[in-house]
Amino acid sequence: MELSGSTALVTGANRGIGRALCEALAVRPLRLVLAGVRRPEEFEPVAGIAEVRPVRLDLSSRDQIDSCADALAAELRAVDLLVNNAGLMTGGLLEEQDMDAVYAMFQVNLVAVAHLTQRVLPHMLANGRGKVVNNTSISGYASFPGASTYAASKAGVVALSESLRRELRGTGVDVLHVVTPGVETEMLDATEQVYGRHMDTTGWDKQPPAEWAARVLGAIEDDSHVLGPGGKTALAKLASRGPGFLLDAASARMFSRQPRT
Repeated sequence: MELSGSTALVTGANRGIGRALCEALAVRPLRLVLAGVRRPEEFEPVAGIAEVRPVRLDLSSRDQIDSCADALAAELRAVDLLVNNAGLMTGGLLEEQDMDAVYAMFQVNLVAVAHLTQRVLPHMLANGRGKVVNNTSISGYASFPGASTYAASKAGVVALSESLRRELRGTGVDVLHVVTPGVETEMLDATEQVYGRHMDTTGWDKQPPAEWAARVLGAIEDDSHVLGPGGKTALAKLASRGPGFLLDAASARMFSRQPRT
């Protein structure tokens, strides 16, 4: 996709991967980068060629998604690049998980992705041009124990992305889903707390947010459909497409129903 003169919207833009994506987009010749955040007044400015403007976007609320989409349509007519980056994480033994947190996670990770995409698509289709980028995870492929609900949400995003990509063939609008590996963010820092009671999280691949953001932008500009994680994480993605015993064996080495000491 040619980014020059485009308008982009990035969700979850206040920190981590979302912030890095805004910073990477800001040095491209875009017309405007919209940083979707819950509290625009707390968004730290991003310097660059393109203007980066925070917009209020609360993905936990259906009404807030519609309000944001209505405001953007009235002002801008179209968003050319939508990056559905925001996400929440749940984990642990299913019988011990907090269902309020699980419902909230599914809303942000999956339902909001479909909802916001549905709202921006008509303008992309009318222009015959656009790109939707969905942040999935290795968990969307490798269904490790202890990540049952989170993995289900990300597998849903993979399915949504691939189905929509085929649905949009020939329209000028395309879909890219990125299989995010371990990226050095606050969410990754929380994995030990969320998963560490039952799973060995040591030795997981990690990379700086700016490095991953650069790879994502490269995939956007190259019109890729899938961006794989690379490194050891790529082996988990590969194993997920092979015989089930491969992931079973890997899970058995990392996971225990009894709390780890």
